[in-house]
Amino acid sequence: MTELDTVHATREAYDSMAHTYAQMFHDETLGDRPLERALLRAFAEVVRTNGDGEVADLGCGPGHVTAHLHGLGLNAFGVDASPVMIELAREAHPRLRFEVGSMAALDIEDGALGGVLSRWSVIHTPPRDLPAVLAEFARVLAPGGHLLIEFPATDGPHKETQAYDHKVVTAYRWSPDRLAELLRDHGLSETARLVIEPRPTDQRQFPEVQLLAHKA
Repeated sequence: MTELDTVHATREAYDSMAHTYAQMFHDETLGDRPLERALLRAFAEVVRTNGDGEVADLGCGPGHVTAHLHGLGLNAFGVDASPVMIELAREAHPRLRFEVGSMAALDIEDGALGGVLSRWSVIHTPPRDLPAVLAEFARVLAPGGHLLIEFPATDGPHKETQAYDHKVVTAYRWSPDRLAELLRDHGLSETARLVIEPRPTDQRQFPEVQLLAHKA
């Protein structure tokens, strides 16, 4: 599969602000996000029940969440479209593996992974291109493998997608039901759903959604 046209612009945008982004999150341990930590622990447990397959953190940025997955006992590695982000991840976590790559054209064999984490990494993917990215997620997962995908939700059940301003490049919010439907189209069945309502101190006042799905 070829790289999507939008990946180039996103890569350049994140390259340009990678050091600032890494500085923002270099001490982050998800300490102020107990619900997300809990679901990541559950993700780690269900992945391990299906064997010891590798787990890809797709859109890993500076690698802090990849390291968190490793601390949960997963054989995790990170992939990001931004070469600068990958350089910073390797510097911060030299014992872990990080690779430059596109979610739409992963250099990973079919059925090679026990798990895939996509934490806010699809938000810059235009709606027309998201099915192709989800197809890649399904392709690289082994039967019984699990996907945990996190994204911002739309306002109201009847809005499938909404574009919003993002300080890097344009981003998109998704209807949880619509995204779950797209996952089913690619053989990924929803196992659990967590909706986190915004806190008064959050910059963006819309819900965050985490969907846990598995490949039959």
